Amino acid sequence: MSTTSPYLMPSYARQPVAFTRGAGAWLWDEQGRAYLDAIAGVAVTNLGHAHPEISRVITEQAGLLLHTSNQFGIPWQARLGEQLCALAGMERAFFCNSGAEANETALKLARLHGQRRGIAQPHVVVMDNAFHGRTLATLAASGNPAIQQGYAPLLPGFIRVPFNDEAALTNLESNPEIAAVLIEPVQGEAGVHIASPAYLQQLRQLCNQHGWLLMLDEIQTGLGRTGRWFGHQHAGITPDVITVAKALGNGLPIGACLARGPAATLFTPGSHGSTFGGNPLVCRVGSRVLELLAEEAPPERAAAQGQHLLSRLRTGLAHCNSVRDIRGLGLMIGIELNAPCKPLATQALHDEALIINVTREQTIRLLPALICSDAELDEMADRLIRAVKHYESRATAGDDKAKDHALLCNAFTQSQQNNSHLA
Repeated sequence: MSTTSPYLMPSYARQPVAFTRGAGAWLWDEQGRAYLDAIAGVAVTNLGHAHPEISRVITEQAGLLLHTSNQFGIPWQARLGEQLCALAGMERAFFCNSGAEANETALKLARLHGQRRGIAQPHVVVMDNAFHGRTLATLAASGNPAIQQGYAPLLPGFIRVPFNDEAALTNLESNPEIAAVLIEPVQGEAGVHIASPAYLQQLRQLCNQHGWLLMLDEIQTGLGRTGRWFGHQHAGITPDVITVAKALGNGLPIGACLARGPAATLFTPGSHGSTFGGNPLVCRVGSRVLELLAEEAPPERAAAQGQHLLSRLRTGLAHCNSVRDIRGLGLMIGIELNAPCKPLATQALHDEALIINVTREQTIRLLPALICSDAELDEMADRLIRAVKHYESRATAGDDKAKDHALLCNAFTQSQQNNSHLA
């Protein structure tokens, strides 16, 4: 099947490949070519593709019960809530279907918290270059003008400050309308920028002093990705609200908003809800995902493997003039180039059968599955180093060589689409 269709809204710039099956860190396209997946569905399949135990649990639960609605008790939801709260140091969970919905839930908690404190128009402090989702509220909370274009008027009630800038926080202390702070411990969509422990600790102290909720968006960083169960744990702090999604279902859509203290009791019956949120299928799978992560891919493994992968990349790309910076935390790594490089994702797909993505135009982002073997991570490094060097050599060799390779990649795109009926 083609990667484009006249029956789909054209909201995605899709790569010229469609996959038919996967196993672990590998995917196979319609022609049977194997690709090494270095982004895990954008930090979703932490346990890899087609994990046999996850497949077994899905099959078993699908034969028992998929949906009842939240008008009734859901034992698997209660169990998953207990597991998540134990891992995160939280008290209560609300389940939904995505990261954006989890962040919407957190923003609702912030407004309820502000109004309970007598703030008529509660505001939430958010960060430059943040990404919190594509609903109208989370879009307004995000700091990327490109994704906001065309959706004005944006929802009011946000105060934006520079990310990881301790001095900028002091200007907030006199604002009586602030109810909460929402922040990613690592800005993934912005290019893998890491908040320092000192900065997160200062935020925690400010929130304590002024009665603000500290809300951590851990949708991309949570569940072992950064080398701890949650990214904020590197700073030794505990937030009031945590949002999670992505890896929790290993591919099934599920999100959760976790809270403690006053934030955990703000909702009352009827004040928030979700038709599909926390259904028996996704919660049973989420429960098993957490168990398997602890057994097969504990956070300390991601920490060690991330350090190794960073070292390999820094050594292999040390003499590339196009590379501006290589940074990361656990198995969340960004390679920033000194110029836009979006075509590199297609070229790596074509030349190296390597799946990467480029965020904010010029940062290669790596988010490999947490179950990758050391050999697979080394292979990812080798393929990416070759891809970046080839990309740089074409850029410096002149227009003709670059045009030749562009034609080759275009031919690859066309052949993928023309041969899709052969699968």
